[in-house]
Amino acid sequence: MDLKLDDDDLNTCVQCGLCLPYCPTFRVTGEESKSPRGRIQLMREVQLNDAPVTDEVLESFNSCIQCRGCEPACPSAVPYGHLMERARETLADEHLITPAWQRLAFSPLNKPRLLQGGSRALALAQRLNLVPKRLGLTQRIPLRQQELTSSGDDVYLFTGCVMDAWQRDVHAATKRVLESAGFGVTPTNDLAPCCGALQAHAGLAEDTRTFARTMIKSLADRQRKRPILVNSAGCGAAMKDYGHLLGTEEAEAFSARVFDISEWLAEHLDKLPVATPLPITVAVQDPCHLRHVQRVHLATRAVLAPYVDELIELEDEGLCCGAGGAFSVMEPELAGEIRNRKLNAIGRANPEVVASANPGCSMHLASALREVGVETAHPMELLDRAINPGWRS
Repeated sequence: MDLKLDDDDLNTCVQCGLCLPYCPTFRVTGEESKSPRGRIQLMREVQLNDAPVTDEVLESFNSCIQCRGCEPACPSAVPYGHLMERARETLADEHLITPAWQRLAFSPLNKPRLLQGGSRALALAQRLNLVPKRLGLTQRIPLRQQELTSSGDDVYLFTGCVMDAWQRDVHAATKRVLESAGFGVTPTNDLAPCCGALQAHAGLAEDTRTFARTMIKSLADRQRKRPILVNSAGCGAAMKDYGHLLGTEEAEAFSARVFDISEWLAEHLDKLPVATPLPITVAVQDPCHLRHVQRVHLATRAVLAPYVDELIELEDEGLCCGAGGAFSVMEPELAGEIRNRKLNAIGRANPEVVASANPGCSMHLASALREVGVETAHPMELLDRAINPGWRS
């Protein structure tokens, strides 16, 4: 089968194995087929040697979290993330992966009213204890939420789909922090309902391209080219990749306007107000798409440090937590084993709060950390508590 991969990209991998310690699925299983170099070798066999796409091949690709932790460790700069996304797109087009029920589950993500209605139904089911805890959803999906209104036009705040439906309080906290620094904020709301990150991971890249074109058109802002600030690491990584995804100058220009919220604030620390640090010990959990893809994770420390008593590091070198977008739902056993490694690292650090800048990571971790009395919070929520203490419930 032609996986439609670039042969030069495939052959960049020299099978050195330096990626192995940074691959969460290899660390847990010890299986070569669940490592980056093992998956690349399978891609080569399928594309270059016409090997059959067996169940074992599909399992190997499906078990990849797409954390891209292998990329910074690779001395040959293998574009592993793009190879895996392209391979999965081809397999999804052939209906070998991403079953119909999963595609159907993604369909409300760019339909805000449908998503909000479905979220309210899920919230009711959750309150009736009809939602399995193993799904790792946010502790209490809101039934009603306050509308986010514009306070000016200095920056856009990307609100997205699932995060807006389930964690709009994080958007509200982010907005208050930006306003305290003197920025007028325009929430994107229904202007840009979905970035397409989950679809890209699932191999539904054409859906992602459609969403990308819609967003680029909706947020064109040709006169001022306002920065687009994102507080979800996965969404930010996807939006910064639109140039590669679409291959147009317009998409490249759009991606250049996208910043992670901490990345942006780290360049404007002088505008943030001085506040009494929160009397807590905070451990930073780096979402993979912030650390390995956007590579701006140090900004989280820069903005948090002045506002908490103690900021500590985990000793796992940013190893994935196992959330991986929809990975924890599709591969719950493997995701749970990977999460246990992260929980052990958190336990050794012994923080009161774990700060995570991605909704999938925070939900995946929170469901386990609650049991040991450790809070999970978005970095912007912690800044908001320090800067605007009256807002804390």
